[in-house]
Amino acid sequence: MRIRKAEAGDIPAVLRLLSQVLEIHARIRPDVFIPGSTKYTADELLSIFKDEKTPVFVADDGGTVVGYVFCAVREPQFRNTMRPRKTLFIDDLCVEEARRGERIGETLFRFVRDEAERLGCGDVTLCVWEGNDGAKRFYERMGMRPKETMMELAVE
Repeated sequence: MRIRKAEAGDIPAVLRLLSQVLEIHARIRPDVFIPGSTKYTADELLSIFKDEKTPVFVADDGGTVVGYVFCAVREPQFRNTMRPRKTLFIDDLCVEEARRGERIGETLFRFVRDEAERLGCGDVTLCVWEGNDGAKRFYERMGMRPKETMMELAVE
């Protein structure tokens, strides 16, 4: 298996995987996520794939995409109060449901960690939805720890 940059021909596989992730989130937060939808359209994916600030990598197993990781290079928002530290943000990481447990996620994550170092980033960050306990455990095994907590109060 090799990790490589996503390309236009990967869009159908990435859309299928995006659907798998969406369904996990829709089960956890049906008040937020719409079952049967995906985060991006094919046209949006093509645009994202072309943008150097939003690199997307796929796990390619003999020509079959079995996982992906969407990233974004971020700079501190409050330059006058925060030290200049570039971050590689993981926006989304997914492994084909039938292939989970084969260390594909670990391979993708380690690739991102190495990419962050290559880009001169100070860290790798991401967000995990509450209730997605499997993802939390995975990221903790990868060495990640909470950095900040986003909280909400529903007013509907």
